[in-house]
This record gives sequence, C-alpha cells and structure tokens, in this order.
Amino acid sequence: MRCPCGTGLPYDECCGRLHAGAPAATAEALMRSRYSAYAVGDSAYLLSTWHPSTRPSRLRLDPDQGWTRLEVLARTGGGLFDAEGVVEFRAHAQRRGRPETLHERSRFVREGGRWWYVAG
Repeated sequence: MRCPCGTGLPYDECCGRLHAGAPAATAEALMRSRYSAYAVGDSAYLLSTWHPSTRPSRLRLDPDQGWTRLEVLARTGGGLFDAEGVVEFRAHAQRRGRPETLHERSRFVREGGRWWYVAG
C-alpha cells in the first residue's frame, strides 16, 4: 500500500514507521505522518504527537470522512536543527460523497529531540 501522505513510498517505509514509534526527523515529516494517521484512522498516534499544552483530552475521528490527497504548499523552519516550524498544506477529503478541503498552517515545536504538533 502506498503511503497516504503522497510521497509515493510504501506506507511501511514512510509514515507507517512513525506510526510504529520512529521519531519524525522534521516538522514536515510529522505533519505528513499526522495526515496519514487521519487517513488510516489512528487517533492514538494523533494524540501522542499533539503537544501536551494544546492536546485535547480525546479525539473522535469522523467515520464518514475519507482523506484522499495531501498538498504541502510551504514550510518555514522545521528542519533537522530547528526548534520550531510551520507547514502550510491542503488536505483533501470526501465526506458522504462530497469533496472537502482543509487549508491549514500548522505550528510545530521540537522539545527533547521530538517534534510536536502545537496548533493549526
């Protein structure tokens, strides 16, 4: 199976590794893995990568929403040696047969050598 994040790599070699516990090297890698977690229905991963200061107590994924495509539009910081980063993206989905698009600028921080999603 190809990874939902759009890299063209097999899921197990891409976001599947992160879902299994490997750390994300960059903010973009974390953002892509979070998109893939939405696509495969892995709410536990989404919560575990959400910064504790902004993390909700629970997360319910919409079973009627199917994520279909990710476009990374821009990134600022978020590299191997950065402490903060912003990734702008468009995530495309279908809900009950109707197309939807989420356009977001997500903020990330690296603390303790680990990237966290802060907010969109």
